[in-house]
Amino acid sequence: MKKVKITVLKTTFDRELAMEYGVDGIGPCPMLKQGQVFYADYAKPDGFCDEAWKAIYQYAFALAHNNRNDLFYFGDWIKVPGVAICSCNDGLRPVIFKLEATEEESTINYTPIK
Repeated sequence: MKKVKITVLKTTFDRELAMEYGVDGIGPCPMLKQGQVFYADYAKPDGFCDEAWKAIYQYAFALAHNNRNDLFYFGDWIKVPGVAICSCNDGLRPVIFKLEATEEESTINYTPIK
């Protein structure tokens, strides 16, 4: 398994929806900032939002197990090999990520119980 580089491309905020449904004072995501970089494999990176991880982990897992020169999802989505663009599922302030397959080997940071 290889590590996957996760870059925060953009934090967005839907002011119209937030005014109708959000609490007073809500703004863009307070946890993640544009330009942040994380590395993942089988586990959520330290400091990464739990909800965002639930929304993108299947893409990270797939990229960690595929050839970085392959087009993702049969080549009918992203034109750059080894890349996925996805977002968290916060409808008022979604964060958009770029996931990239790397050549860096993943290591297990614990001893499995037998």
